[in-house]
Amino acid sequence: MSEQQQPVLKVAIIGAGPAGIYAADILHKSVTDAAVTIDIFEQLPAPYGLVRYGVAPDHPRIKAIIKALREVLDSGTVRFFGNVCYGQDITLADLREHYHAVIFATGAVKDAALDIPGIDAAYSFGAAAFVSWFDGHPDVPRYWPLDARSVAVIGNGNVALDISRVLIKHVADMLSTEIPDNVREVFAQNPIETLHIFGRKGPLQVKFTPLELRELGEVAGVDMVLDPQDFAQTDEHIENLKNTNKQILVISRIFSKWLAEQAARESAAPRQLVFHFWAKPVAVLKDEQGRVCALKIQRTKPDGSGGVIDTDVFETVPVQALYRAVGYFGSAVAGVPFDSARGVIPNTAGRVQSNTGEIMPGVYATGWIKRGPVGLIGATKSDARETLECLVVDWQRGKLWHHTADAGDPPQITSLLRERGVEYTDIEGWHRLDAAEQELGMKNQRERIKIVPRGQMVQISRAGRS
Repeated sequence: MSEQQQPVLKVAIIGAGPAGIYAADILHKSVTDAAVTIDIFEQLPAPYGLVRYGVAPDHPRIKAIIKALREVLDSGTVRFFGNVCYGQDITLADLREHYHAVIFATGAVKDAALDIPGIDAAYSFGAAAFVSWFDGHPDVPRYWPLDARSVAVIGNGNVALDISRVLIKHVADMLSTEIPDNVREVFAQNPIETLHIFGRKGPLQVKFTPLELRELGEVAGVDMVLDPQDFAQTDEHIENLKNTNKQILVISRIFSKWLAEQAARESAAPRQLVFHFWAKPVAVLKDEQGRVCALKIQRTKPDGSGGVIDTDVFETVPVQALYRAVGYFGSAVAGVPFDSARGVIPNTAGRVQSNTGEIMPGVYATGWIKRGPVGLIGATKSDARETLECLVVDWQRGKLWHHTADAGDPPQITSLLRERGVEYTDIEGWHRLDAAEQELGMKNQRERIKIVPRGQMVQISRAGRS
């Protein structure tokens, strides 16, 4: 059968982060009995999702991920439609008319809740909101109030260490990154002296990686401060973690090195980063103006089987700002069921389920909106592969929205968006914006400076277009 006679599988993907782009790449490589048309729709003018707007800018390994994602977008096998808001500019009914299926890869970009008294105090922030700000997300305020000398970070995962590292760094050490000028100006005035990190379990039960921890210890002008008693409180189960988990063994060695350096330290650095283990946050205290003034914690201890139990010991640590880094949470998607307890689209192996538990033909999910905000790039790829295997099987069995040639013509989507006045961006537009950011960086002796205002991003991306 010639290529012209081949059936055409037409798929829309909502979300141009790693989950959506990997899904496009895997789908293109998985279908051998048909031609494949793939359109990716993204609400932001630029692609890459949380890789661009949700990861600390001082991580050089991000560039390798972006390079891989860019190769997919530049391959000619997919079309990119940026600055298109699903549910507003384009609907599920529109997609149903023009495609055989849709894959939702909308991720999880909100902060998970922490239900303790006082968490609503002024200067009590979510880590995701803070990351969006310093990464130059176009839809968040340009200013962030960094005026606290003592700050608390709740959480023992990679995000907690990321925001701690960014908060405690001196602005000069951030100039090698692509932070926007408004972020640089705020960091230049950051008066922080002490940052406290709180985790309810012990130092060998943390969720962050050795790499994140090691990077934290390399920040110039900052002392790592540990309580030796936190390391004395242990049990056989926790100690065995070092024998069965190489990652925990490396983390243990890093902490041991820091304890030794702390014992030999003769003078203090300008800034201190203090770890609090076995410390369960139970309340945020407010001053008369309603602002954070302290964090109340309850001491915990090991239960002998890897968990912790509460003690009757409470402590109060004075702070003027607080950041909760207890996880991300997904958002509901128009026209699709949503599990508000888990923050995901209900699904079975990527096949989206209706409110009554039945499979919705032609509707799929992948990434964090499918499984929740866990796992890194490797998990995202395997996750997409599972979803795409289901989609391909459903295509072969005729269980999508349309049979072989019954879907509309995807190129008509561009006419539809124009009729609705949507100023969508494309991959060539992203190349223009990418080049403009690099040029701005060169003018300031930096590799890149992000352009933040959405209007400016769209204007540069659409330069020369009607």
